[in-house]
This record gives sequence, structure tokens and C-alpha cells, in this order.
Amino acid sequence: MKVFKFGGASVKDAAAVRNVANIIKTYTGQKLVVVISAMGKTTNALEEVAKAWFYKTADAKEKLQVVIDYHTGIITELFPDKSHPVYAEIHTIIGALDWAIEDEPIKDFDFEYDQIVSSGELLATKIVNHYLRDAGIANSWLDARDVIQTDNTYRDAKVDWSLTERLANELIPTLENVVVTQGFIGCTSENYTTTLGREGSDYTAAILAYCLGAESVTIWKDVPGVLNADPKFFPDAEKFDNLSYYDSIELTYYGATVIHPKTIKPLENKKIPLYVKSFLAPDKEGTTISEASMQPQLSSYIFKVNQVLISILPKDFSFIAEDNLSQIFKIFHTFNVKINLMQNSAISFSVCIDEGLRLDGLLNELKKTYKVRYNSGLQLITIRNAKEGFDNVLKNKTTLLEQRTRTTAQYVVQG
Repeated sequence: MKVFKFGGASVKDAAAVRNVANIIKTYTGQKLVVVISAMGKTTNALEEVAKAWFYKTADAKEKLQVVIDYHTGIITELFPDKSHPVYAEIHTIIGALDWAIEDEPIKDFDFEYDQIVSSGELLATKIVNHYLRDAGIANSWLDARDVIQTDNTYRDAKVDWSLTERLANELIPTLENVVVTQGFIGCTSENYTTTLGREGSDYTAAILAYCLGAESVTIWKDVPGVLNADPKFFPDAEKFDNLSYYDSIELTYYGATVIHPKTIKPLENKKIPLYVKSFLAPDKEGTTISEASMQPQLSSYIFKVNQVLISILPKDFSFIAEDNLSQIFKIFHTFNVKINLMQNSAISFSVCIDEGLRLDGLLNELKKTYKVRYNSGLQLITIRNAKEGFDNVLKNKTTLLEQRTRTTAQYVVQG
């Protein structure tokens, strides 16, 4: 069995869905689990729905109409016959969303977020499932929530591996050779929907591959493979032909967005190779991530935008000691905020984090005990295997924090 993952860009419109079908046709007769993300920027659009509804900042119905119009345009092009069953199934999902935002929230934002935003994957997989059937590809639609079981850490759920493995092996082998399912989502023991973190569809593919003992995982992207830099910033970025599990974990940890950070470890544990290939050129070799790697030491340039640099100081100017750090880390854990970089001196502790909805609550909690200073709208630039001559990366930028190891240089910059 092979596991494929198609991201939002690969199913962003009717032409893209047709292309996915053409790729799957080349694997006729093979057992495939096909993990699909929400179409295009649907997750972002549904986030806007959730924020507008929960915080009453805008008309949630208007925000939802954007999602409805987008998907209606795709299915109208793919399924001209308005009596096609896909219309009823899409209407059911949209209707449930519309009904949900009629009522007041029943729990906190993270819970409500997951119930709303998870609909993007359900919509995408229903459309792909029906289009593949019409294209002559027999397939089964699988609700990922029937397999991927998690705790109730909403927006960053932790997987119950033993239960998920048992359910996957009980259910998936009974289905068609091609199984279409959702990335990003799971389910609690109370039957509430959870999500695995943004870009979590890669992680879903790895979870299912691990549980099923898959032959391989292929992530289909709009780039030719894993590149040593984001082509938006570096038009001449080079492709890695091979990467070790270790190197890819390092790249994703520092913010390379081509693969979700949690994806690699489950695959490494069972020595399952990961291929990153282009859905625009499916016949070309992409990047192979496996146990062994002979890739030469290309420099890698990773940019994380929308960063916040926070400096935390004792109010009495005493030293930052172990007890302070323990308390500070506990606060970050409470607010479920990931630290991208940290550095401490005698009387201060500085961290770089992503901007987000939890920032205000985090800062307010820290201010109860410490003096807090922060800058927002920053970039975190990470250079691995840094060679000479990368000063142009920092040109016209003000460096607020710098940190180096033998293989990696990191800069928090403004401008």
C-alpha cells in the first residue's frame, strides 16, 4: 500500500482535481490511501468564519458565503448535471456549518475552531471522491475521524497511536483499492472533531502510513521537491535529490513549510521512505527522504514571517535562574505556544514565537510576574550549513537577535 497526500494547491480548482485523477490513474491496480487537504485557501477562509462568529468581529454569514461560492464554482464545472449526488452531499456539509454559526459558542475558541475549520477537508474529499468515480476510478470515501483518534487538545491534538492503528487495520483493508480521506482532522473519545495543527495533512499521511505499514508516502506539491530555499525569496533555489530523516526533521523544525514538522518521525520509526514530488510534473524525480542520504551540503535558507520577539525580565532585576525558567516554560505550555528560538542572559530571557490569537493572553500572564518587552512583525531567518557570502540575505534588515551553532545561524530581523 502507498499513501499519497495532495495539498490545497493540488485541488484548488476543477483543472487541479482533474490532474489529481490523472495522477491516480497511473497507479491503477495498486492500493492507495489518498489524503486530501482543503481546497486552495479554504482553511484560511474558514478561519475567518470562525473568528467572525466567535468574536463577533464581522458577519460570519458573509464570510461563509465566500466558501460556498468557491466550492460551488468548482463542482459546477466538474459536475454540470445539477442532479449529481455530490450537490446533496456538499449541501449537507455547508448546511451543518450554516446551522452551527446560528447558535452561540458552547466552548472555547480552539474547540469551536476545530468544529468549523475541519469542514474544508470534508468538502474537498467529497468532491474528489465523486470526480474519481466519474473518471472510472473506483474508490471509497473514508471519514478520517473514524480512524484517527486523539485527545482533546483542540487545534493541536495528540494522536492515540494504539487505537488509531487498530482502527486503521480493521477498516481500511475492507475498502476499495483507492481510499480517499481527509488530512488534518481527527476525533476525540467524546466524538468531537479535532485538528492536528496547520498543514497537518502531511502528518495524517504519516500516521496512516505508520499504522498500515505502508510501502511509501508521496507528498504532491507545486514545487519539484524539497528546495534549499523558498523560491518566493530565492528564484534560483536548488532541489535536494536526497535527504536523511535527520536533515528533513531539522529543516522542518526550523520552519521549512514543504513538510509538516511532525511528519518525519513516524516514517523514520518504520523506515518508510517519503517522496516529495511535483503534481505539475509527476514523471520527474522529486526528493527522496529515507534512512540513508548522500546529499551534498547545500546551504538552506528558511524564512519564518509574522514573528514576535519577547524579552522577559525579573521585576527586581535579580538573575534569571532555573526556577524562573521553569515558571516561564509552564506559562508557554499553558497557552500552547511553541518557541521557535530562545536565548537567555543573566537578567533576561528572550524567545521568538509565531504571531497568533494566544499572544495577548500569554503576554498578560507573563506580565503578572515579569517585565515584558516585545516586537512584532519580524522575520526569523535560519541558515543551515552556512557558507560565506550570505550577507545579502540580511541586507537592509536590522538584526534584533543572533544565534549560531556549528551548522546553523539564526537571525531575528526587522525590515
